[in-house]
Parts: sequence; C-alpha cells; structure tokens
Amino acid sequence: MPEARTLIAAVASGFTEFAFDPPRRRPDGPLDWPGYGDSLARARERTGEIDSVISGRGKIGDREAVIIAFDFQFFGGSIGDVTGLRISEAFHRAAVAELPVVSLIASGGSRMQEGMRSLRQLQWIARARTSHSDGFAHIAVLRNPTTGGIWAALGAGADVAIGVEGAQVGFGGSRVRPPELAGHPAYTAEDQLASGQVDEVVAESSLRGVLAGWLELLPEPGREIEPAPVPQPLGSLTPAQDGWAAVVRARSTDRPRALVYLDDYFQTRRPISGDRCGGVDPGMLCGIGCRDGQSIAYAAQTGTANTPAGFRTATRLIRLAERLNLPVLTLVDTPGAAADPAAERAGLGPALAELFGAVAATEVPVTTLVIGEGGSGGALAMASPNNTWITPDAYFSVIAPELAAAILKRDAAEVPVIAGQLRLRPQDLVELRVVRGIAGG
Repeated sequence: MPEARTLIAAVASGFTEFAFDPPRRRPDGPLDWPGYGDSLARARERTGEIDSVISGRGKIGDREAVIIAFDFQFFGGSIGDVTGLRISEAFHRAAVAELPVVSLIASGGSRMQEGMRSLRQLQWIARARTSHSDGFAHIAVLRNPTTGGIWAALGAGADVAIGVEGAQVGFGGSRVRPPELAGHPAYTAEDQLASGQVDEVVAESSLRGVLAGWLELLPEPGREIEPAPVPQPLGSLTPAQDGWAAVVRARSTDRPRALVYLDDYFQTRRPISGDRCGGVDPGMLCGIGCRDGQSIAYAAQTGTANTPAGFRTATRLIRLAERLNLPVLTLVDTPGAAADPAAERAGLGPALAELFGAVAATEVPVTTLVIGEGGSGGALAMASPNNTWITPDAYFSVIAPELAAAILKRDAAEVPVIAGQLRLRPQDLVELRVVRGIAGG
C-alpha cells in the first residue's frame, strides 16, 4: 500500500477519498521541463497515486475529520500546481462540512520542475487554511521530513503542531543546508519543540490515540458555551489573618501548585507549547482539557517569574480559544514578570501588551483563579476583568511588599506592615471588589 494510504489506515477508519478532477496540463508541465512528464508517469506507476497528496474524509476516534496526507515517495511529497489545488479544495470541503482538518505532512517543499507556479501554491494553501480557521481546528502532524514551504505555509501555521519522533522539521531542507549543518539538531522535531515551534513530539505508533485525544477536545460546531467553573481550593480553607501572613502562605513550598489544580480539575487534557517565536516558558502551562464533557482552554502560571515567551504562549492560547469558541480558565501564580535584561530584550513589554489586549478583546468567557502569588502586572495580564476569584492561601498585589518598601525608601523591617497596608489578603480583595469572591467560601 502507498505510504500516505498506509498512514491514513493506521490513524483513521472509514476513509473516503475526495473525487478530484485535475486540470489538463502540458506533458512536461508549465515550464516544459525536459522529461518531467516521463518522471511523473514513473512516480504514478511506482506509487499508484496521481500526485503527492491525497485527501478525504474519515473518522479518527469518535470524531470525523478531513484528512490531507502526503506521500513522500511521490517526488518527495513536493507541491505542484495540481497538488496545491487539492489541498486548498480539502480545506474548502472541511469548512463547508464544519469539520477539523488533520494534515499528515511529509514534504521537501515546492516542485522545482514547475517553477514559480509551484511556489505560488503556498499562497493559495495559506489562504485556504486561514479561511477555514474560524471555528474549526487544523492539526498538523510533522512527519519525516517536513521542510521548505510546506512547513511554513501549512505545518507551522496549524493550531496544533505534533512532531513525530526523529522527524526532520525545518524550513531549510537537508539538500539546501550547508554540509556542516546536515545533522544539526535544530532541524529536528525535538529541537523545534524545545524552541517553541511544536506543541508535542510523539512516536508514530501513538498517532492514532494522540489525534483521537485532540479531536475529542474540539467543540462541536454551533454549541453554546458556558464560563469555565471556578476550581475548588486545594490548600488551606481559611484566609490569613494579616497581610504578611498571606504573603508567606502564598510563597510556601507546601501550597498546591498549578499541576495539582489542573489534574484535579480536568479528566483529560493535552498541551500546547511555545510561542511560535523561538521561546518556551516552562512556568506557563497551556492547553485544552475536558471537564465533565466540557472542553476548556487553560493557561496556568506555576509560581515562577514568567518570560515574554510565556506571556506570548498564553496570548496564543486565548486567541485559539476565541477561534474555536472555547471558554478559558486561567490560574494566576507568579511573583511577577521576569524583568531581567534578557526578558527586556526579548520584548517583555510588547508580550504583556499582547496578552492584556487578547484578554480584553476576547468574546469567549474567561474565568480566573488566583492560586498563589498575584504579583503585579505579570499576574494581572492573566486575569479576567470581570470573573476573577482567589483561593484562601493566595494574595494579589500592586507590587511585592519588599519592592514597595524599596520604592518608598522604607526599612526592610517595615515590610510586614506594608503588606498590611497594601490590603492584598483575599478578604481585602473581595471588599475592594478586585475579585468576585474566595473560592470555596
């Protein structure tokens, strides 16, 4: 069985290929490339396919999806004008049927024997992908290799990018890179995950389960959504008696952190990782989870000072939730944004601005729970303007008491007093109408 059909059979059932009537073209293509027609004929005879891509509709797990599969044995999975038409038509069919798209990519890029006619297909593919994006997800599986224009126009722009273990993934293919970079790890799925370009890397044998898990988390079209329920508090149930005690309790290593809350809140969840700009912040956990049959997007701080990559990843999550019509849960827990030179050079201000704007502009409901430290703007950027709650063992403050003392030129011994003056306890925040209430109260 040809490569693409073997993979489809491994991940989906009931696959029905779309009928496709390719336009007539000159035997040797638009450039009259000598021998191109004969090469095409041999590729068709060898693979049994008309071109390097097949598309159709199938079932992955319990959900239907439009599937686009590349056959690397056919001209290295490269894109010609007919190939681009087939991919664009598949996205159009998915939009009409209100179905997600799963693309199983293995491609070296554009087909040089068709010149600029081939390269321009990337624009049509990007247009088709973008027009499909509102309400319906695109999941890209990055097989070996995923390089060139198809990585840029199709794979890297997907809502969820899943790398296959050991796959070559990168814009520069192996034959166009300098020889000394032939085996460089930057061009691997694993390195793309580490640099924020890929959401997860999995074994090819587990693709069926991974894809089924992702599709199960996607909402049905047109479904009404409710705000994410407020998580129950998992630590102390009694607020601190004074401001400094609230700060000490929130900073305690014994307090439950984001992972504990996420595990308690969701029955299943899958991650998105990275800001798609070269950065990953392990202190920002983002993804989509299922709670009592409801899919909810989440962004959770883990108690560290977040970097620009973390805030950009949270922004990406909010915008994905907007497109897919998902409610959002944010968990706030940070001493504040990382304000070191590296963070400033990486665009801390613009990253925070984007997140503030995304939260302010989104039309999907956002529920926020402050579960630990709520340190200044790095915490506020994550918070819902109208549906923020707090646990008894947390605080929310304009600034850390120690920094307030430094700014006000007060002695360090006065820090506990300043903590009280800041009115940062959960009960103070309720009285000040900064939060709606104390979770579990």
